[in-house]
Amino acid sequence: MNLFAKQHSKLIKGCKANERAAQEGLYKLFYGDMLRLCYRYLKSDELSKEALNTGFLKVFQHIGTFDEKKGELGGWIRTIIVRTCIDLGRKEIRFSKETNVLEEAEDIFILPAVLNKLYAEDLLKCIRQLPDATRLVFNLSVIEGYSHGEIGEQLNIKESTSRWHLSEGKKMLRGMLTSSNGRIDQPTDNNKIT
Repeated sequence: MNLFAKQHSKLIKGCKANERAAQEGLYKLFYGDMLRLCYRYLKSDELSKEALNTGFLKVFQHIGTFDEKKGELGGWIRTIIVRTCIDLGRKEIRFSKETNVLEEAEDIFILPAVLNKLYAEDLLKCIRQLPDATRLVFNLSVIEGYSHGEIGEQLNIKESTSRWHLSEGKKMLRGMLTSSNGRIDQPTDNNKIT
């Protein structure tokens, strides 16, 4: 058993025993990654923090159901946080009853030169500018890898509506990323995607 697995196992046992120190340790261990995940799904910082804290509350309430033999702790927590973001996002947005059926969402091509200049912070800012419903579908499809059928089931929308939102999101992102003739201002920190 490696060092991380031992640490996770100790934290899980402590959380199952409702030990505050173990809960704090688990929260601190996954805080950064899960908050970034929430920022991708939700438009405002306040909603993101609310989703994070609500998600961790669910983690602590259901830690007894987690089985270390069946999966990895980070993946289990991530699933809970994503579902919490979806639930909170669903309360905040209304999906349009779009009847346009796209047989296949068009592929959007972004020049490699643009991608080479792209920074994680820039991409996150662009994704957060998408309309709420479009951002939610984009994240579930592109980032999480869900199919349109799965997205439709989770969000209670038609597959065609999911395809439409993904297509619109790609178009909008392409427009944002290629504005200024493909020149994106580079932030001062070194968060470049490689």
